[in-house]
Amino acid sequence: MSGYASDNASGGRRWTDGNRVELLENGEQFFPRVFDAIREARREVIVETFILFEDKVGDQLHAALCEAARRGLKVDLLIDGFGSPSLSTEFVAGLTSAGVKVRAFDPGKRFFGQRLNVFRRMHRKIVVVDGALAFVGGINYSADHLLDFGPQAKQDYAVALTGPIVSEIHRFVLHAIAVGGKGASWFRRRIKEAASVDNAPTGSAQVQFVTRDNRRHTNDIERHYLAAIRSARQRVVIANAYFFPGYRLIKAMRRAARRGVDVRLILQGEPDMPIVKVAASMLYHHLLHAGVRIYEYCERPLHGKVALADDQWSTVGSSNLDPLSLSLNLEANVIVRDKAFNQTLWERLDALMQHSCKRIEAADLSEWSAWRLVRSFFIFHLLRWYPSWVGWLPRHAPKLEPLDSPTPQGGGATQTDAA
Repeated sequence: MSGYASDNASGGRRWTDGNRVELLENGEQFFPRVFDAIREARREVIVETFILFEDKVGDQLHAALCEAARRGLKVDLLIDGFGSPSLSTEFVAGLTSAGVKVRAFDPGKRFFGQRLNVFRRMHRKIVVVDGALAFVGGINYSADHLLDFGPQAKQDYAVALTGPIVSEIHRFVLHAIAVGGKGASWFRRRIKEAASVDNAPTGSAQVQFVTRDNRRHTNDIERHYLAAIRSARQRVVIANAYFFPGYRLIKAMRRAARRGVDVRLILQGEPDMPIVKVAASMLYHHLLHAGVRIYEYCERPLHGKVALADDQWSTVGSSNLDPLSLSLNLEANVIVRDKAFNQTLWERLDALMQHSCKRIEAADLSEWSAWRLVRSFFIFHLLRWYPSWVGWLPRHAPKLEPLDSPTPQGGGATQTDAA
C-alpha cells in the first residue's frame, strides 16, 4: 500500500515515527498488561474509561490504583457519568482516601430514575503510565471482557504503545483534565514535569493519535476511515460492534468493492443489544449487491472497533461506526502504518472469519418487496443526512466533577450499555 491513506484526513496532525505498537486481544491479554504497568509505575498513572464496574476486574484496577497512590504517585482516574453511574460509597472512598483523583465526565442528574446523559459521552479508553507507555482501545474495566464471563463475554481489542507518540497521548489526557476544571497553571506544571520523559524511538511504526470531539475534531476519525477506504487497492477489513455509519462511509465501501477491492465487514451475529443487529442488517442489501462481504461473528458479542486497509494501514480504538460514536461521543483511535502490525491484525481477523463467523449471502436475505424498497430508501437517506441533524444537539465543553462521594445510585449501567 502506498503512503497516501489518511494523508488528507489528518486534520493538521502529523505521522509520528519510531513507535512500537502491540495488539492486545480481549481482557486476558489487556488487563494483566495494564495492571502490571500500574504496579511498576514510578511517577504517574492516568486512566480514562467509559465503564468501570465493581466486579473482579474493577476491584483489580481499584487495588492497583490505590497501591500506586499510596506509593506517592500522581494517580488520575476519569470515568464517564453515563457508563459508570453507580459506583458505591465504599468503592469511591477507597480510591480518594488513598490519594487517587477521581473525576466523572458529565455525571448528569437522574429524572425519575432514568439517565438522560446518553449524548456527548466520554467514550474513550486510554491509559498513560509515566508518560512513557500508553494503552488505547475499546476495552472497559468490567468482567464481561473475560472469557470466563460466559456467552456474553465480549470480543475486543486494544494496543500498547511506546515511542514518541506516547508524548502526544500524554499531553492529550492532561489537557482533558485541565480543561475539565484544573486550569492552565496545573496543565503547564504537569507538562513541565512530563518534559523530563525521553520517549525515544522504540520501533518502526508510524502512528497518529486521532480523537473526536464536539468542537475542533468533529469528524477526524471518520475522515481517516474514508481516506483509507477510498485509497485501498487490495483489501479493506472492518470489524465493528455497532455498525450504522453515515452515507459517505457506505458509499465509499460500495465504490471500493465495485472497483475490485476485497471489502469485508465483521459485525455482530450474537449482539449484546438486538437493535444493533436489526439496524446493521437493514444495510445488507446495499452492501452485498455492491460486492461487500459480510460476516457475522457468532460466538459471543463483538465489541471491537478495528480496521485495516491493504498491507500497512490499521486502526484500533474506541470509535464505533454509528451515530453516537461518529457524531456525538468523545472518542480516541490510533492510526498505524506498519506492515507487521497490519499483518498481525489481519491474521487475528482472518481467524475470526474462518472459525467464528457466518458469512451472509444475498440468498440469505428475504426477497425484495415494495415495503423493503421504501424502507431502504428512507434508511439510506437518513444515513446521508444524520450528521447534520445531530449537530443541532446541544454542545458543551467537557465537565469533570471530582468524586469525593459516589455517583448517583439506582438503575446503574448494565452489561447491555453500548460501550
